[in-house]
Amino acid sequence: MLVQNLAVLVLAGFVGFAVISKVPNTLHTPLMSGTNAIHGIVLLGGLIVAGLGAQGVLDKILLVVAIAFGTINVVGGFLVTDRMLGMFKGKRERR
Repeated sequence: MLVQNLAVLVLAGFVGFAVISKVPNTLHTPLMSGTNAIHGIVLLGGLIVAGLGAQGVLDKILLVVAIAFGTINVVGGFLVTDRMLGMFKGKRERR
């Protein structure tokens, strides 16, 4: 079972890299917004599982790591998206 799960993980990594590397630069901002929404759902799921109580110590550690990485990804993605959208706004008049 472990070997099958590792094989799926490695194949998913290769497929993800192949798909993302072919995305044109103009689509990165909308794609990042969609990814932020997905990671927001993952973050919410992690918080719900943490609230229900994880069983083992390893489960708790992995849950905290997943919540931390999900939070970093969501916040960083929104900051990058906001900065990129700010580049399209007109310059304000200086007084």
